[in-house]
Amino acid sequence: MKKLILLTMALALNINAFAQKEFTEGKITMTQTMTTDNAQMQAMLEQMMGGKSMETISYVKGNKSRTDINNPMSGDITTISDMDKKQMLLLMDSPMLGKKYTLTSLSKEDEEKLKDNVTIVDGKESKTILGYDCKQQIVTIDQDGVVMKMEMYTTDKIIPVMSQQTAMLGDKLKGFPMYMEIKMDQQGMAMTIITEVTQLSEENVSEGKFSLTPPEGYTKMEGM
Repeated sequence: MKKLILLTMALALNINAFAQKEFTEGKITMTQTMTTDNAQMQAMLEQMMGGKSMETISYVKGNKSRTDINNPMSGDITTISDMDKKQMLLLMDSPMLGKKYTLTSLSKEDEEKLKDNVTIVDGKESKTILGYDCKQQIVTIDQDGVVMKMEMYTTDKIIPVMSQQTAMLGDKLKGFPMYMEIKMDQQGMAMTIITEVTQLSEENVSEGKFSLTPPEGYTKMEGM
């Protein structure tokens, strides 16, 4: 479930300044909400997220991306990915686990195995999100007995960098998701996760934000 919180990177845009302009470097803000039909689990989710919605800050620079989540309950979580190197670094500073990291490499063989579980169909709907024309895509992922369905609205004006969700979609995903709604059913519990673009600021981003070297004080998570 905690991995689901990191599923998405969203991109946002100032409509007056950047409408339909290609975005390759800058700061991204998104909001994410998670809801379930289980009242007890819903209360736990709101505690973990610090409310009914959570704000996430992301940075992109070419084929590199970084997403930072700060929450009093779950701690600080950072995801750094590099599409050219096909690597993803996950940093967690958790009140329960302490400072942990995982570094994942995705080979072509791994990509093919993941894509076998993914089906993407172009939808008929479209949306204009913060000035970007976005096309609907319906995604179904069947992995380890859990079926997850996504409705995405994507733009081709933003480079589709690798993230927790796009790593498993590979080159089947067309464009970058500006809006994403995920529905899944696990052990009889229905869950919906909505990630939505709220703001995008074009600015210079330091290369240091995308280092794949774990910071001092972080230890590798066991079993990962």
